Amino acid sequence: MALTELQCRQAKSREKIYTLSDGNGLILEVRPSGKKYWISRIWENGKERRKSLGKYPDIPVKEARAKNIELRSSLSPSSEDLFGEVAKEWIKKHVEGHLSQGHIRTINLRLRKYILPAFARTPIAKITSADVLSLCRTIEETGFIETTHRIKQLIGQICRYAMATRRIENDPTVALRGALKPARPRHHATITQKDEIRILLRNMAAYRSIVVRHALFFSIYTFCRPGEVRSAEWSEIDWDKSEWKIPAEKMKMKRPHIVPLCSQCRALLDSLKQFTGHQKWLFPSARNDGRCMSENTVRIALRTMGFENEDITPHGFRGMASTILNENGWPPDVIERQLAHIERNAVRAAYNHAEYLDQRREMMQWWGNWLESLTAK
Repeated sequence: MALTELQCRQAKSREKIYTLSDGNGLILEVRPSGKKYWISRIWENGKERRKSLGKYPDIPVKEARAKNIELRSSLSPSSEDLFGEVAKEWIKKHVEGHLSQGHIRTINLRLRKYILPAFARTPIAKITSADVLSLCRTIEETGFIETTHRIKQLIGQICRYAMATRRIENDPTVALRGALKPARPRHHATITQKDEIRILLRNMAAYRSIVVRHALFFSIYTFCRPGEVRSAEWSEIDWDKSEWKIPAEKMKMKRPHIVPLCSQCRALLDSLKQFTGHQKWLFPSARNDGRCMSENTVRIALRTMGFENEDITPHGFRGMASTILNENGWPPDVIERQLAHIERNAVRAAYNHAEYLDQRREMMQWWGNWLESLTAK
C-alpha cells in the first residue's frame, strides 16, 4: 500500500528504529529522535544494500518515489530485484506462520526443484510469459500435468506479490490461461499404504481438539461423506443395535442409510457423549451458535497435521476404505452399498435400504479391527 503525506507526517517515533513501506523497495525510516529518512532497498548479488534518498519532509513522497525509480533504472540488471529474493520475501510474509508445515514443505520443494533453478538469478521484471511457458512445457513433458499447473500458480502468486510491492507491473502467468494441457480429472485424494495410514492415525490421536479428534476417527470408522458426518445427530444413533441411521434428506441419493458401528466406533461415541451428548449434534460448531461443525474443520485439521489436499481430503476416507476392503476380498456389492453409492440397476435399486446389512455389519467390524491393528503396540 502506497504511503500518503498524512501517514508520513503522523508517523511517531518509537524506542527503536522502524520503517514504513511505500513499495518498489522504497521505505521511510523513522528514528527514535523523530527524524525520518527515505531509503531505497536494493538487492545486489543476493545481498541487500540501502541507499539514502534524503530526509522527510524536505523530500516529499512524490519526489522520493521519483528518486527511487531513477536510482533503480540506473542500476545494472544484477542489482535489480531477483526472482529468488522476491520469492524468499514472499515466503516470509505470506507463507511462514500462515500455512501448515506440510504445505510450507510442499511450496519449498516446488521452488527448489522446479522454479529456482530456472529463475532464481533472473530479475523478476524480466521474466516473460514465454519464459514461464517454457518452464511449464518442460514439466509437462515429464507427464506431471497437475504439477505443471501448481508451478504456474506458485509463480503467479510470487509475481502478484511483486506487483503489490511495486517491483513489476504485470503478472506474466495471466497470459498463459488456456495454454497448458488441462489437468486430468482427479478422484478425491487419499492414502492407501499401511505405513501412511498408521502415521495418519497417530496424528489424529494426538490432535489437540477433543471434538475434532473424535470427528476425525468417526469419519474414518464410518467412511461416510463429510457433510453426513458433521451433521450427525445424537437422535440418529441406535444404541441398542449399534447403528447410525441417517435420514433420507441428509443423504446425497435421498435414501435413508444405515451405518453399522464397529466396537471401536461405539467406544468413540461413548467417549464423545460426555462432551457433546447434551447437544443436538455429535460435532457442534466451536462457536456455540447452535450449528454443526464447519465443513472446513476436518480439512483444516488434516492440513495442520501436515497432510496436503493432494495427499488426502475428508472425502478421501471413503476411497481409503473402499480400496482396503476391495483388496481384502470383501464383496464389491457390499462395499458399494455401505458407501451408499447409487444403484444403476432399477430393480436392484428398489431393494430395502438395509440390503446386505448383516454382511455390512461384519465388514465394518473388520474395518475397525484393521485400523486398530495398525497402531497396536
